[in-house]
Amino acid sequence: MILEIKKLRKEYENATPLKDVNASIFKNDVISIIGPSGTGKSTFLRCINRLEDATSGEVIFDGKKHI
Repeated sequence: MILEIKKLRKEYENATPLKDVNASIFKNDVISIIGPSGTGKSTFLRCINRLEDATSGEVIFDGKKHI
């Protein structure tokens, strides 16, 4: 497994776009993130690449915990 997301949560003052998000992505996987506007897709990606801090949860990349 190259990327594992465990119980990722992101809270803002007036909204919680990510609640208990989990994913396992393996080397050579091709994935897509789809959903209606305002459902947290961009927030999810920003938390994974650390442009934004998650409120709680774990992002494990190549065996190393980053959150």
